Amino acid sequence: MRSMIVSADAKKGMVVKQRVRVSDLKLDLIDVTILRFLDLKQILQVSPGKRLLKIESVKDGGHVVREARVSRLLDSMRASSPARAKPASATTRAASVDDEKKSWILRHPSALSMFEEITRASMGKKIVMFLDYDGTLSPIVEDPDRAFMSQEMREAVKDTATFFPTAIVSGRCRDKVYSFVQLTELYYAGSHGMDIKGPPRSCSNGNKVKFNLFSLHRITDGDLVLCQPASEFLPMIDEVYKTLVESTKSIPGARVETNKFCLSVHFRCVDEKSWDALAEQVKLVLSGYPKLKLTSGRKVLEIRPTIEWDKGKALEFLLEALGFAASDDDVLPIYIGDDRTDEDAFKVLRQRGRGVGILVSKVPKETSASYSLEEPSEVRRFLCRLAEWKRQSL
Repeated sequence: MRSMIVSADAKKGMVVKQRVRVSDLKLDLIDVTILRFLDLKQILQVSPGKRLLKIESVKDGGHVVREARVSRLLDSMRASSPARAKPASATTRAASVDDEKKSWILRHPSALSMFEEITRASMGKKIVMFLDYDGTLSPIVEDPDRAFMSQEMREAVKDTATFFPTAIVSGRCRDKVYSFVQLTELYYAGSHGMDIKGPPRSCSNGNKVKFNLFSLHRITDGDLVLCQPASEFLPMIDEVYKTLVESTKSIPGARVETNKFCLSVHFRCVDEKSWDALAEQVKLVLSGYPKLKLTSGRKVLEIRPTIEWDKGKALEFLLEALGFAASDDDVLPIYIGDDRTDEDAFKVLRQRGRGVGILVSKVPKETSASYSLEEPSEVRRFLCRLAEWKRQSL
């Protein structure tokens, strides 16, 4: 069966443009009404408006038409989910996965097995620790409100902060992350770094905070340091939040979370058959807000302002606030995270040529991180080992 994609416009009564053969594109084909025609003009009569149509030639000279949509968003949603095993040759499949994992580990070795290499790189430097929250300090759970970190993890983070300036960098609302972690001596960067607040100076372990750049975005609140580069977007974010809550309530399992300066649409509990409907609703709402952008993470769609600010910018801001930006030779940033949004920070470290990026993942992923850890329990072991190493070196 020969296929092509055409752009059909019923108002003009003609096929406007033949695009390419279907086999040349990665398309999400949503089968709506399937019709058979002997004349392409009939297609235009039952397909009002301008849209993409998949035209399939069949043996009797007629055509089968389906509506075709190029849905990068849906592809991205699927990519954030573990691949489903195909029902063929389990032994071959396991061997292939094992080979892929071994190859990936060679390029991104365990931060635990390479611990001595990391500590050698820190000789004569000040380590600054950056930690994602979900999937890094706490396990990924179905209910985002129950993503609690263990007391053992809290103690490991507290011990780490005793020796190194430590920041939590999360897509979550800053206040929400603090309610989970409950450690006053840390820096907290919520909303993907768009809401940064530092510890009272009495709790900052002697870390001297300097202020040179980003003066338009930085304000002071007593002994606290704040950075909120997206404040002007708050009314818009609140408006979109209310609209999304209303427009997605008919999709079972969908949940919209406000993170103050950004929004998260969770689909971890949504049946995969409804992902397309959810994606369509989100895109429809955002079509009226060109100053907001849509990205995806682990079973979540993220909505953020289109400003040039992300976790990488937050990392640079905090390093500069601590007085290290102009003296790269004096600092070794270590960033641990598990999500796509953490790649912005990994890329900054790689571009600087100094720093340690550690991806938390059990499966091979494209990443700019240098090292890996499999799960939060390994993150805790790494933090404990780092604090103990520093304690022994004093």
